[in-house]
Amino acid sequence: MKGTQPPEKRAVTMLHIDDDQVIVATGDGRQPSRAIVLALGSVRTSRELFHHDPPTPLEMENAITATENEVIRARAIIDAHSELMTNAASIKQIARFAGLSDPGQRILSIRLIERAFESLAAVTLGRPASIERVPAGTAFAAALLILREFMHHLQFTEIILAE
Repeated sequence: MKGTQPPEKRAVTMLHIDDDQVIVATGDGRQPSRAIVLALGSVRTSRELFHHDPPTPLEMENAITATENEVIRARAIIDAHSELMTNAASIKQIARFAGLSDPGQRILSIRLIERAFESLAAVTLGRPASIERVPAGTAFAAALLILREFMHHLQFTEIILAE
């Protein structure tokens, strides 16, 4: 048709937090053009940096620093206007904890992630996990920390939960 423009390709960044690694792939369209594997992971990070359940405040601070240092490596491959997406089960668990219980809700904001992280921080300071409803285990704490630091340092305001 005359005057019809092809649809714009949008930059998409896929984030996958696995047990032993974080995979970041980015590009236009369906095929990623760039990818990086970060030396992080929910189980790996909790095993290497958390020695208590829940982690102590000092363990959390050390984990934040280590995570920041690794996450920042992904900056080199990410388009500044990219949409962040995931289909990772670990991030979907975080979304449920953060308040996205309706299957139709697919966007998790940094605001909700920060609120979830504040609940985790309260538990590390001694508040009972049952009051904050924080899932048991340090792997959840590590995944939440990784997601928070990734979004914060790479300036994503939301993550879309893919089917």
